Amino acid sequence: MQILIKGLQDERFHRPLRLIANLFFEESEVILTDNGDCYDITVDFTLEISEKVKVEASLTDEEGNIFKANAEKILPITEIEKESFKVVKNAVSYVYLTVLQEKTGMIQKWGFLTGIRPTKLLHKYMQQGVPKEIAHKQLKEDYLITDEKIDLMQRIVDRQLAVVPDLYELGKEVSIYIGIPFCPTKCAYCTFPAYAINGRQGSVDSFLGGLHFEMKKIGEWLKKNNVKITTVYYGGGTPTSITAEEMDMLYEEMYASFPDVENIREVTVEAGRPDTITPEKLDVLKKWNIDRISINPQSYIQETLKAIGRHHTVEETINKYHLARSMGMNNINMDLIIGLPGEGVPEFTYTLNETEKLMPESLTVHTLSFKRASEMTKNKEKYKVASRTEIEDMMSLAEQWTKDHDYSPYYLYRQKNILGNLENVGYSLPNQESIYNIMIMEEQQTIIGLGCGAASKFVDPETGKITHFANPKDPKSYNDGFEAYTEDKIKILNELFTKEKLVKE
Repeated sequence: MQILIKGLQDERFHRPLRLIANLFFEESEVILTDNGDCYDITVDFTLEISEKVKVEASLTDEEGNIFKANAEKILPITEIEKESFKVVKNAVSYVYLTVLQEKTGMIQKWGFLTGIRPTKLLHKYMQQGVPKEIAHKQLKEDYLITDEKIDLMQRIVDRQLAVVPDLYELGKEVSIYIGIPFCPTKCAYCTFPAYAINGRQGSVDSFLGGLHFEMKKIGEWLKKNNVKITTVYYGGGTPTSITAEEMDMLYEEMYASFPDVENIREVTVEAGRPDTITPEKLDVLKKWNIDRISINPQSYIQETLKAIGRHHTVEETINKYHLARSMGMNNINMDLIIGLPGEGVPEFTYTLNETEKLMPESLTVHTLSFKRASEMTKNKEKYKVASRTEIEDMMSLAEQWTKDHDYSPYYLYRQKNILGNLENVGYSLPNQESIYNIMIMEEQQTIIGLGCGAASKFVDPETGKITHFANPKDPKSYNDGFEAYTEDKIKILNELFTKEKLVKE
């Protein structure tokens, strides 16, 4: 699908226009300069900018059908050009989405939002004391979000504030993400730093040495500056890919290096791959008072697991779940993925029925996303996935199933190239929510990433401005430079947390 855009020469429009086009068409190309070719769709824009932004769009398709829309937005008084352009971009996006919806008959429930964290918008209104009905009206008018999705956002925000009443006051604390970049095998949809662990013991040993160093140094800084830790999350990869002895030493380091570990609100260890779980590793978790883990089936269809590169059986998932439960794991999360290759409503219904036999404390329902670097995206022709309508039906099934079984949504995020332009939603039974998931999604505090591929998000406690910093994804680069990366992170922490105004407090 080739779409010619007329009247907008600024290259900054290209990306949002392309992302919105991708909501409607599988393969789309947005072109800002007319080369005289034949185009499937032409959209003529008229843009006026003064005290207000006035935008008109006229879409003409190959059959000569014409669809029109217009929008008018007040331009804020600001000297920051980026803020002004955001208003212009949103007005353009508004009319562009409107004409594409009229052309295709497809309603985008998230409007023209393509960002990852829509609930942040609602939190912003809540922090400003804006009444809910006005906030909802603004979201609908500004972004064309439907009532259904606004209601979902509000339920999640309400739940988050019930779980973490001091959410808006945690900017002077931090959470810690610890990345273990090894897995038994690499899943076809995955783009996380994950390396098959077999034959890599040398890399594992070197990596763990660097990780222990990072934990020591960051722990020293936190203690020195009296900064508390809210949550710790071991992710990856699969953190339970390493040996029980290595896990034991890692948690011992956590207790030795980090401040006041006994009062950290939550420590989570992903044990997502059932083929990495052993009684010895569960004993280690229990020894260090860790009882929140993830065991991720993704699907209960064996053929699907084989197709996506998960070399474990459905039976193994179930057995390891019961093993973990019998050994004191009292807060287990499970992940399911909607839209895996070859799966439709019957297969997903079966997966939900199998989940019902286990009833984990929390359940994250992901919608498959074709991530740019994944094996699945590179070989799309090999992986047949469900239609948009069937994807929506599966999401509706998940929503109804969780409601019927007393699970409530407590966080959500979205991804680009996500099937059906839907979302990933975390559900939990009462009082079993993951605080870390709330912190990472709502960006109310700094999250320090330690380990290979770990991304840090430094949130200024006063302004909320976010600075990103990422450790390298491959173990060799990490092993070669972990000392320098640790120093770089400490420099940023010093800038944020040792300002005069904070020291006085």
